[in-house]
Amino acid sequence: MTTHATGSEGWWAAKRGPEWFRENDSACRVTFWWRDPAGDETTSDVRRVWLYITGVTDHHQQCAPQSLSRIAGTDVWFWQTTLDATWRGSYCFIPSANAQDFADTVFATATPDRAALREGWRKLLPHALSDPLNPQSWKGGRGHAVSALELPDAPVQPGWNAHDIPYTPPVCIQWRSAILNNSRRVWIYTTGDDNSDDRPLAVLLDGQFWAESMPVWPALAALTRDGQLPPAVYVLIDAIDTAHRSRELPCNADFWQAVQQELLPDVFAIAPFSDRPERTLVAGQSFGGLSSLYAGLHWPERFGCVLSQSGSYWWPHRGAQQDGELIEQLKRGEVTAKTLRILLEAGLREPQIFRANQALLTQLQHTQQPVIWRQVDGGHDALCWRGGLTAGLMTLWQSL
Repeated sequence: MTTHATGSEGWWAAKRGPEWFRENDSACRVTFWWRDPAGDETTSDVRRVWLYITGVTDHHQQCAPQSLSRIAGTDVWFWQTTLDATWRGSYCFIPSANAQDFADTVFATATPDRAALREGWRKLLPHALSDPLNPQSWKGGRGHAVSALELPDAPVQPGWNAHDIPYTPPVCIQWRSAILNNSRRVWIYTTGDDNSDDRPLAVLLDGQFWAESMPVWPALAALTRDGQLPPAVYVLIDAIDTAHRSRELPCNADFWQAVQQELLPDVFAIAPFSDRPERTLVAGQSFGGLSSLYAGLHWPERFGCVLSQSGSYWWPHRGAQQDGELIEQLKRGEVTAKTLRILLEAGLREPQIFRANQALLTQLQHTQQPVIWRQVDGGHDALCWRGGLTAGLMTLWQSL
């Protein structure tokens, strides 16, 4: 067996992204590699290679920022850690010429200041790079490049291994809203051969992500073909940008009035669907998860099924030790979930959101309908959400 010197062309040619081996039945030792295109420390000005692993080294964990280490005299940077064998998550590299990119308060204590940590990552992430060694890379939900790491016991993600299945392309329309005074793209996707007005409807928030960054079409087509999802109409709504998303998704009545009064009639003219709430599902992640439940609680006669992933139920009290507005509405009896079918999902590695979802679950469990709860070994991560999205659709529509 030929052994190549560390950092040689032959050595790099064997790399395919992070390397792992089992430490035991439940954990894997993982090594991340990054190749400095400028060479070793004598020719490169790179002083840090920050490693942002969602749910491991990010601001959600409130831990000190992690940098890879250079192997002296080479172009090789690396970092090692131990992760559960069930781990699935995204990561990216951020090379920097600075010795330090975070405020001093981030390193002042064992538990860094969350606001300073978040601000440091916010400034760095626009410069993030995916792993050039890893073929599984895409543009993440925050707009920067990321790559995938899936360890051997990661849960199956229904439909997402169907890369080559044929499907009818979605129709993309421009929705000009008088209520919201703006315009955006909306994708309309139909599955199966049923063209009746009894088809179930799914409204997917952050539609631009599921249409472009991580296209959902093959997964939905495969699950429909295999009988795991019914023929349906899917409506994917573009968030426009971060400013619109932050204003429209968190508990915004105008947004949902516009969807019902303006958008859905236009969609129906193109692809008829059922108006029955038990056949209508709204799904979202983060602010979208919050928005999905808000829609169900305030218009249960229209949206009878809710799929909420990593819902931001702390809103509007980021970082505060108090319940969010939607939880308070439930406590005050202003809304009730008793007619809804609800699936809540949150990651163990997104502590604030996980706690808020558990507080919400406590309130929802007082209702007559059972609430489906799933906790995921992952962070605030679309790589986890994609499997939860398809599995959630299957669960909520299983009785149709």
